[in-house]
Amino acid sequence: MTDMNLLEQFIFYFRENGLYVLSQFSRHFLISIYGVLFAAIVGIPIGIVIARRTKLADWVIRIANLIQTIPSLAMVSILMLGLGLGPNVVILTIFLYSLLPIIKNTYTGMQQVDHGILDVGKGMGMTSFQRLYMVEIPLSVSVIMAGIRNALVVAIGITAIGAFVGAGGLGDIIIRGTNATDGGAIILAGALPTALMAIITDVGLGFIERRLDPASRRSRA
Repeated sequence: MTDMNLLEQFIFYFRENGLYVLSQFSRHFLISIYGVLFAAIVGIPIGIVIARRTKLADWVIRIANLIQTIPSLAMVSILMLGLGLGPNVVILTIFLYSLLPIIKNTYTGMQQVDHGILDVGKGMGMTSFQRLYMVEIPLSVSVIMAGIRNALVVAIGITAIGAFVGAGGLGDIIIRGTNATDGGAIILAGALPTALMAIITDVGLGFIERRLDPASRRSRA
């Protein structure tokens, strides 16, 4: 197959199946978002706790690291035994894989806050909770955002595997292409939007991360 024929088939596939690709694109992105969102809800408080109780930090991060050593396809297969087929398996897989970058970045961001600033807040009569949400979180939010950014980019790749367990998404199109006799164009129709989603997500969250950076805010002021 020549490059021109491949391009023509690619364009033809999008012309005929554009709405289907768009629906799978949306499904793919939502599955990724849900998994990372749940991980952030759990991981950020854990990162804050281990930043205050540093003796727990090594154990918590080791456990999160251990999860990362399990291949994603194996993780999906293991969870499928308990949850069956469908997107919930993929969301839980993303949740587990997203814990490490979110917990670790939250812990790192909280540890990098200048203790002198916290002492000033304490001297002003601020409670521990007030120092947390008025000082520590604003100063560490860009580092936390970097962890979420990394987790979401990885999640987009993991979601593609979800097609093997009936979760749908762009991975479903890729699998259809691999099963077709001449499915190069179909594979591209699933792979290119997946790559585009990862790039746009990385650039977009990177922009937000820089905007939330205290040093960046001071330079703009």
